[in-house]
Amino acid sequence: MTLLHLSFYAAFTLSTLGLAFHRTHLISALLCLESMMLSMYVALSMWPIQTQTPAPTLLPILMLTFSACEAGTGLALLVASTRTHGSDHLHNLNLLQC
Repeated sequence: MTLLHLSFYAAFTLSTLGLAFHRTHLISALLCLESMMLSMYVALSMWPIQTQTPAPTLLPILMLTFSACEAGTGLALLVASTRTHGSDHLHNLNLLQC
């Protein structure tokens, strides 16, 4: 395993652990999701270089598009929950209450 692969795996793993263990604020969960998407984007961008594929792939651009849509949706949910509940704490968001 090269150092490049190890750094991608470490970034993705640290983002997943951050998402699993630091679930107090919605903004921290969104940042962890964005870092996961960023590490996947960089890995997919470097994949044709590592395999020496001559044609560039469309998959990194598609991944970046979905990441931007996910970020916009997450920020809209953050603003909506802050306006209705007064804070972005995740323990205030109870799905059992209507």
